Amino acid sequence: MLLGIEASPRKNGNSHILLQNILLGAGETGMDCREAHLRDYRYEPCAGCERCRKDKTCTRFQDGMTLLYPLVEQARALVLVSPVHNYNVTAWMKAFLDRLYCFYDFQDTRPRAWSSRLANQNRKAVIAAIAEQADPKDLGITLDAMRLPLEALGYEILAELPVLRLFDRGHIAQHPDILEHAQSLGRQLAAATAE
Repeated sequence: MLLGIEASPRKNGNSHILLQNILLGAGETGMDCREAHLRDYRYEPCAGCERCRKDKTCTRFQDGMTLLYPLVEQARALVLVSPVHNYNVTAWMKAFLDRLYCFYDFQDTRPRAWSSRLANQNRKAVIAAIAEQADPKDLGITLDAMRLPLEALGYEILAELPVLRLFDRGHIAQHPDILEHAQSLGRQLAAATAE
């Protein structure tokens, strides 16, 4: 199963359309694709309470992440798409990634040794960032902010898709080259996960 996570505040915006095209490509291979738009979920940021170290899931909150955790566990393929907000992912994406902390196991050492319960399962991911500006430096740390946590959790990042010069809602639909590339990445992700 492929889970697509999109973190824009705008429904039917550029991030939404980009995600749908990645899933379209993966779906052409017969892969089961699900999508989640973080604006539709209500969840708290990680409170750092550390209860998940013992409970192996977040028990501090019963919220939208409670619905997303089973999908994350089931999906061997993951797509994250975020617009650039102040050189970074949106607050929704940051909170989502922080709440994946519950998938880590820690040993009682200093500094604490750790491992991920999602690792060593052939998990693959594609990440994408959309920026209004033309200069790649204006993406800031957006791609890093998605790549580094996923790699730590045990995902192999198959591709990163930076998209520049887009702001107006849905304007990406006028760029068939970007959408075709997105569909190609979806097919690649599905094929890699099936191996």
